[in-house]
Amino acid sequence: MPSEVKVAVVCSSNQNRSMEAHNFLSKKGYSVRSFGTGNQVKLPGPSPDKPNNYDFNVTYDEMFKDLSQKDPELYTQNGILHMLDRNRRLKPKPERFQNCSDKFDIIMTCEERVYDQVIEDLENREKDGGQAVHIINIDIQDNHEEATIGAFMICELVAMLAISDDLDNDVDEIVQEFESQTKRTILHTVAFY
Repeated sequence: MPSEVKVAVVCSSNQNRSMEAHNFLSKKGYSVRSFGTGNQVKLPGPSPDKPNNYDFNVTYDEMFKDLSQKDPELYTQNGILHMLDRNRRLKPKPERFQNCSDKFDIIMTCEERVYDQVIEDLENREKDGGQAVHIINIDIQDNHEEATIGAFMICELVAMLAISDDLDNDVDEIVQEFESQTKRTILHTVAFY
């Protein structure tokens, strides 16, 4: 049974990596939310120089319908429609981390740039009670296969962290153990609310 640990998963557009991990963690019973840090939501388009850009207030359902009308074959073949269908079952629309005032115990990020953006945002916020939050990064390539592998890893690491009786004290040891198991470099820092 998952502990009461509050988890956020953050990638750039709140579409692929963070939503896959959100899906895995919610199925395991964790209190989880997911976010993006970008200025816009970017989805692949017909070519690398023509992405589909949306504002964060556009729902997953609206994106699904838009891309279904533009080129149903392309967006079915590249998995984007399937991904958006999963996303709209989890929550209405992508959310920007910078616009969320909720407090979390653990924030998992999916790339170093996003990790830096989360840290910068937290440093610029008003502080009140000094609650610690552990920000942990696992670099995950932004494709469907890596998002699934990354979601398994995030789930595994969160499970290890969630069973700790003293997370603030144990986190470094848990992260080191996880690094040696997965052979991946993990970034970790502590910020305060």
